Amino acid sequence: MPSNRPSSPPGAIPTTKPDDGQGAVVAERKAQRTRPPRMYQVVMLNDDFTPMEFVVMVLQEYFRLDLEAATQIMLKIHHEGRAVCGVFSKDIAATKVELVLAAARRSGHPLQCIMEAA
Repeated sequence: MPSNRPSSPPGAIPTTKPDDGQGAVVAERKAQRTRPPRMYQVVMLNDDFTPMEFVVMVLQEYFRLDLEAATQIMLKIHHEGRAVCGVFSKDIAATKVELVLAAARRSGHPLQCIMEAA
């Protein structure tokens, strides 16, 4: 006698009825690999108007550098036209750029600061 149920296509997974809680179901968990966040470098650009002392102060205040490190980075900015002030995640780098630009504008300096993918 022919069955009225439609036949499943070849290769299909057969379905089973629930067993009223008598069996156990084991779910396998795959280990997911998360990538570390992409890093961005904060770069300060040279100009001929911003005082060197102001640049050192900004580096100390916003990048937590000591006087010697801040002076070295300021001199690199002065001689090479740009220098990396630090490498951070995207949100932190963007915040640092905004803080530096706001401090420069408040003090009337044209200091420029940008972020680039590291």
